[in-house]
Amino acid sequence: MALEKAPSWQAHLNGEFEKDYMQMLNAFLDNEKEDGKVIYPHSSNWFHALETTPLNEVKVVIIGQDPYHQPNQAHGLCFSVLPEVKTPPSLVNIYKELEADLGIHRPNHGYLEYWAEQGVLLLNAVLTVEDSKANAHQGKGWEKFTDKIISTVNEQCNEVVFLLWGGYAQKKGAIIDTTKHCVLKSTHPSPLSAYRGFLGCRHFSQANTYLEQHGKSQIDWQLPNKV
Repeated sequence: MALEKAPSWQAHLNGEFEKDYMQMLNAFLDNEKEDGKVIYPHSSNWFHALETTPLNEVKVVIIGQDPYHQPNQAHGLCFSVLPEVKTPPSLVNIYKELEADLGIHRPNHGYLEYWAEQGVLLLNAVLTVEDSKANAHQGKGWEKFTDKIISTVNEQCNEVVFLLWGGYAQKKGAIIDTTKHCVLKSTHPSPLSAYRGFLGCRHFSQANTYLEQHGKSQIDWQLPNKV
């Protein structure tokens, strides 16, 4: 494991790879592969969120929990799937809220790369999962590493908007300094909870208003359709 393609993060995160917890995580993942288990996303995409959104360009952070665990879905950005894959239910609800909040039309895909390229860090708490086994890699060390990512943004950046959807994300984001960042909370966009606070939260317009108030360009949340 390494961050060769994420140079802006290296000074703050490379030291983590020498620590015992990451050595144990690496050994666990190696053993899983040797046992013939299929892991998502592909190892080339484990750090895709960091590679696509450099530290000095982070404007918004969205915290997910676990990668999608079906074939061809996960590619290293939370809530996002590859273009040819059916849009998952939580992302459908995110699109519903975008339409209600900003009048943005739902795209014909669930590929969120365009957001990441604008400074939206789409970070899962756990960066790998076993095929068809949700949460299979929880508690193996990824959470410590992603806590370090969040604390790095908290310390190194200013005026970032953190979108914390659901209790898990809110617990993980408890370290954020609310005197220098904007923290917006709601229930998770999952169909199980979206109607208890996520739909109607207006987080996307609030995020853009905050960014503009602090001299930053807004996020263009309208994803272009894929041909």
